Amino acid sequence: MPKLTFKGGVHPKDNKDYTCYDKIVELEQPEFLVFPLSQHIGAPCEPLVKKGDRVYKGTKIADSAAFVSAPIHSSVSGTVTAIEPRPVPNGQMVNSIVIQNDFSDEEDPSVEPLDYKSVKPDDIPGIVRDAGVVGMGGATFPTHVKLSPAPDKKIDTVIVNGAECEPYLTSDHRVMLETPEELITGLKIILYRFGITNGHIAIEENKADAIELLTEKCAGEGITVDTLKKKYPQGGEKQLIYAVTKRKVPLGGLPADVGVVVVNVDTCTAIARRFMYGTPLIRRIVTLVGGAVTKPINYRVRIGTPVEYIIEKNGGFAEEPKKVIMGGPMMGQAQFRLDVPIIKGSSAILCLTEKEAELPEEEPCFRCGRCVAHCPMGLMPLYISQFSRLEDYDNCEKYNITACIECGCCSFECPAKRHLVQDIRRGKQEVMGRIKARQTAQKEGK
Repeated sequence: MPKLTFKGGVHPKDNKDYTCYDKIVELEQPEFLVFPLSQHIGAPCEPLVKKGDRVYKGTKIADSAAFVSAPIHSSVSGTVTAIEPRPVPNGQMVNSIVIQNDFSDEEDPSVEPLDYKSVKPDDIPGIVRDAGVVGMGGATFPTHVKLSPAPDKKIDTVIVNGAECEPYLTSDHRVMLETPEELITGLKIILYRFGITNGHIAIEENKADAIELLTEKCAGEGITVDTLKKKYPQGGEKQLIYAVTKRKVPLGGLPADVGVVVVNVDTCTAIARRFMYGTPLIRRIVTLVGGAVTKPINYRVRIGTPVEYIIEKNGGFAEEPKKVIMGGPMMGQAQFRLDVPIIKGSSAILCLTEKEAELPEEEPCFRCGRCVAHCPMGLMPLYISQFSRLEDYDNCEKYNITACIECGCCSFECPAKRHLVQDIRRGKQEVMGRIKARQTAQKEGK
C-alpha cells in the first residue's frame, strides 16, 4: 500500500518507545475531582447542581443552551463540595464544580445502552451532544457540530484520525490496539448518521501493529485502513484530508466544505461507548512521559483528576522537571502549576528535564527559506513573525496569519532557532481579536 502524505512538514524524533508497548493502566480514583465548566470550544456551561448535592457516575452536572457547547458529566459518585474558580491547563481561572468522591462508583440511572440503528440518523448528533463528546485530540470542538453540517454541505467521507504524529504521545495508539471494536463501531455510527459507506481509518506507518490489527478487523466492513507516512503534522485536519482524499480545504474553510468529517480515535470510541454502554464522556487516556517521570505510562484517567495526583500515584518525579507540558512538545501548553485537572482535551502530561527543555538562543534570520518550505499551510512564517514583533497587524492579516495552525514546524526547522511560532501565536491572537471586533461592529451597523 502507498504511504499517504502532504506537502511540507517535518520529521522530529517520535520518542514513542517509552509507552507504546505497554497496556493502558487504570488509575486509582482521587478523593476530590474538579470539573471546569469550559472544557470545549464554544460557550461555557452553567452548573446543574449546587453545593451539597449528591451525584452519580455519569450524572450531567453542567450544560449550556448554546449550540456550540457540550455538557459535562461527573466521572464519579459523590457530593458537590464547591462551585468556584479553579485553574485550568490553559492558565486561566474557570468556574468549576468540585466533587468529593464516595468511591461507591454508583451509576446514574440514565446510563443505558442504545442500539444506534434503532434511532433515526438525524437523532445521532443530539445523542452525541448529550453525552458531552468533543474532539479528544486536543482541539475539543463539540463533535455534534461536526455531525450537523449546513444543508448545502454534502458529506461523503469520514476519516478517523489515527496519525498521532506528536512526539511522545501514544494514547491513541494504545486505544486502537486495545479497543478496536469500539473504534470501528464509533465509525459505523458516524457513517450511519450521514447515510454513507466511505469510511477511513488513517494511521501513521510507525504504528504497524495497529495497521495490521485494524486491517484484519475491518475486513468485510467496507472500511479502508490507510497507511500514512510518518511526518509531522500528519494529524492536522487539512493535511490528513489531503493525504487521504487529495482534496484541498480552502483557506479559511472547513472539512465539510470538501465533503469530509474528521474525528479523533478516542472521540470515535467515546461515541461508541455512549451507544454500547450508555456511558457519557467521563474518562480519557493520558500519556505520562518525559525524562522527569518515574515510570512512563498510559493511564485511563477519570476526567477531573488533578495532574499532581497522577504524578504522585506514579511515584513522583524522578528528578525536578524544568517544564511540564499538557499535550505534546510541538503544540502542548506549558503548565505553571500542577493542581490543574485533566479535562476532555488532555492527551498527555509531558515532564521534561532541564536538558530536554533547553531553549536555544536566537540568532538573526538569514532568509534561508526553510520555514517556508516546511510550512504545511504554505505560509511565510519569517515575514509573519517579523510583522508580529513589529506589531504590524495589518500585514500579519495580509499574510494570512489566521491560517497558521501553530504546529511549530517553522521553529523546529529554523537553523537560527528563531521563536517563530511564539511570535505568530501572539500576532494571531491580536488579529483574531480585531476581526471579531469588525464583525461585531458590522452586526451593530457601525
